[in-house]
Amino acid sequence: MKNLGLIAVLFSIGQFGYAQDVTGTFNSTRIVNSHSTEMLGKKMWEYRIEHRFGDVAGSNGGAQTAFGFDNAADIRMAMEYGISDKIMAGLGRSKGIGRPYTSLVDGFIAARILTQNKENGMPISAALVGTMYYTYMKQISDPQSVANFEGKFSRRIAYSSQLVLSRKFSDRISFALMPTYVHRNYVAQDDLNDLVSLGAALNVKINKSMGVILEYFYNFENENFRTTATNSIGLGFEFVTNGHNFHINFTNARGFGELQYVALTQEDWLKGQFRLGFSISRNFKIKKS
Repeated sequence: MKNLGLIAVLFSIGQFGYAQDVTGTFNSTRIVNSHSTEMLGKKMWEYRIEHRFGDVAGSNGGAQTAFGFDNAADIRMAMEYGISDKIMAGLGRSKGIGRPYTSLVDGFIAARILTQNKENGMPISAALVGTMYYTYMKQISDPQSVANFEGKFSRRIAYSSQLVLSRKFSDRISFALMPTYVHRNYVAQDDLNDLVSLGAALNVKINKSMGVILEYFYNFENENFRTTATNSIGLGFEFVTNGHNFHINFTNARGFGELQYVALTQEDWLKGQFRLGFSISRNFKIKKS
């Protein structure tokens, strides 16, 4: 309860004179791995290219792999669209990290349900994100493998739900909490289908076009929620130019989307099992001739 009280205080303190809806809590629709409360504008398209390399250090990194540049942990390309100023949707394809899935397609819809505004007394912004994942990889013959789908379509599907709560404390500092739920229709015998995780992120802007982001996800484990995954940690650097957003990050998560970075991360920062990643997004609006 004390922790919940502290969270409430963090989101409630600090009145900085915003006379209208607060925007730019984060520079992008993404934080490091997680979604943010930012949305694409109405009828705005965004094309995203995201890449993760191999381990920087540890047994699979170092000079022999050019500190991970020789290896591609995951690659994602996506097209996203602003249905309105507060609702967006997207469709993407990832290589997949290979354990246990490859050839992943994801589709999501996100809606901002609250917007920080001093005039009406709203201290936070909030967004709901729902995502569905499907793997079209070839079925593996090993009956012990999760990738042995036994010809069942439902075993290739997973889902995630995320609530993103954010507050902009000043022009330079923002904070977010991301309660996240992941459900996998088919898992190994010693694993469970459901996972609950709580993410937190801090955004510190150096200036209008550059910022530093810290992100951490804690996976809860008890008799109902258990996983072999480790907690994902990310450090990101953003560079915003006209129409482009460049994001460079270091994270122990190999893959993209809640299915991978929450449920399937197994790497440890302390063992050098983190990697360089980047995303490039381009916004554009199609004008009728």
